[in-house]
Amino acid sequence: MRISWRAVIGAALALALAARVTDALAGDDGAGARDVVHKDVAHKLILGYQGWFACPHDPDTNGQWVHWFDGTAPTVDFLPPVDELTDAERCETPLKTPTGAPVFVYSAQSAQTVARHFQWMRQYGLDGVALQRFAVALRDPHTHQLIDRVLAHVRAGAEANGRLFFIMYDLSGLTDDDLGLVVRDWHNLLAGGDVASAAYAVHRGHAVLALWGLGFPERKLSPAGAAGLLAAIRRESAPFGGVTLLGGVPAGWRTDDFDASTDPGWDAVYRTLDIISPWAVGRYGDDRGAALYAQTRIAPDLAALRGTGIDYMPVIFPGFSWHHLMDARHAAGPHPLNAIPRRCGRFFWHQARNALQAGAAMLYGAMFDEVDEGTALFKLVPNAAATAPGFLTLDADGCDLPEDWYLRLSGAVAAALRGAGRLADEPPSPAR
Repeated sequence: MRISWRAVIGAALALALAARVTDALAGDDGAGARDVVHKDVAHKLILGYQGWFACPHDPDTNGQWVHWFDGTAPTVDFLPPVDELTDAERCETPLKTPTGAPVFVYSAQSAQTVARHFQWMRQYGLDGVALQRFAVALRDPHTHQLIDRVLAHVRAGAEANGRLFFIMYDLSGLTDDDLGLVVRDWHNLLAGGDVASAAYAVHRGHAVLALWGLGFPERKLSPAGAAGLLAAIRRESAPFGGVTLLGGVPAGWRTDDFDASTDPGWDAVYRTLDIISPWAVGRYGDDRGAALYAQTRIAPDLAALRGTGIDYMPVIFPGFSWHHLMDARHAAGPHPLNAIPRRCGRFFWHQARNALQAGAAMLYGAMFDEVDEGTALFKLVPNAAATAPGFLTLDADGCDLPEDWYLRLSGAVAAALRGAGRLADEPPSPAR
């Protein structure tokens, strides 16, 4: 999903954990198949859900691909397997496998497909999602229809499978003058009953709303504009029981450096949030960098927030690659495939272990379905022979992994957050 230009420059589970997550790691509808009992986000792994993929036959697309291709140029680096999809759910692409067979993808405009994603979450013991609601899409009636349709599918999928969801407005592309769009849309969601869903996350007694993009220097929002937005959202939410505000902020939010704006006005904005979630994607690219990040960012952040009443949700991600996306945008500079290798799941696992050891009580997994930037955690094509040439597959780092490997690992991390046991130093060995 998002990464700033500046930022791109053993063994087995412990016995206590294994006893609780064996079925989830095996991919059976066993230990993971449990309703989320508590609606708060404490002790949970929340996954970002883009939901922005659509196919030319979908309504409101003007016959164009959305996020799979830019014209005929692909914009994704991973491809999902489609063996579980019905024929009606599959979208045929111009791509071909090495044998000449067509490559298919899916659309999040399909209620059946989104429901399947939530069935996977239930199966693997994943708690739920932050649904990305891109504020720029609110400007146009057609894109507004697209994101409303995805919201309806996510709500239905979460309710049917005992998972949680909440809205995360991505403020990318907005100026201070645009923020009324977000306030009006949030009011409509409150009044329309989406936030009253039994599956909508409630933390500290209030519905959760996330705002991503606060305090980044390349964004167009000012501290004053952001403060006004937060205040307006609280006013709109008060008649509906209030709101718990989660802010997606730079990794350098506390120190006003690194990827953060140096404008001191942002400090007051950060302190009005209820949950702070610093964006970590691309801020490090290997285990050493991840360990240093936990030592110099996560642990001091937690210490700084102790006693303030503000909760903290670090971000973890499996790897990174946006080669095709940048090529489609004709962006200058090298954009190699597999820019941050996944290392067979070890990179993701070690970040989770670092964060838990630092004292984090909740985590944000970036992302469930982000194949544009190669951070997807859902099922992915496992080997190069099964898909079009030039795309990443799970065997890119020399491992023979099942397509659901990152759902399995995510399920184990979620179980550890729930108190099932500590994460071992290394992830379990994959078994198909």
